[in-house]
Amino acid sequence: MNTPPDQLGLLLHDAARLLRKRFEERAAHFGLSSAQWRLLVHVLRETRVSQARLADRLEIEPISVSRLVDRMEQAGWVTREPDPDDRRVRVIVATDKTRALRDQLKSTANAVYDEALSGLDPSGRAALLIGLSSVISSLSTPDDGLDDCPRKH
Repeated sequence: MNTPPDQLGLLLHDAARLLRKRFEERAAHFGLSSAQWRLLVHVLRETRVSQARLADRLEIEPISVSRLVDRMEQAGWVTREPDPDDRRVRVIVATDKTRALRDQLKSTANAVYDEALSGLDPSGRAALLIGLSSVISSLSTPDDGLDDCPRKH
């Protein structure tokens, strides 16, 4: 398959959309959306994380994180606790329920990834992951040419 470079954005977007959709189908019995799963990944990885940091990590507005955490707290996935270093800040912490299901949740995600990569042999998988890591690395540095572009505030 010879794909023109101008289709990169479309292909990445479609792949991400289909991964989210498939994960939501497979994780429906947990009652988690892909947005909730992404939040849990960060909470489990960092143990205690502020809503502001989650908003930054998830690239969504703080009010959206607040609403997401509200729903997840009601469902018993996370709790809000005072930050031991700054009592004015509330941190998000995974509950025992979440920690108990961590391996099942990870297994579900891995099954989706395996399905997504099933058309590639091991060297193709490695090349894809190396290529995507390179794209991420290239785009993670500030672009000095953005001085004339409008910015989101």
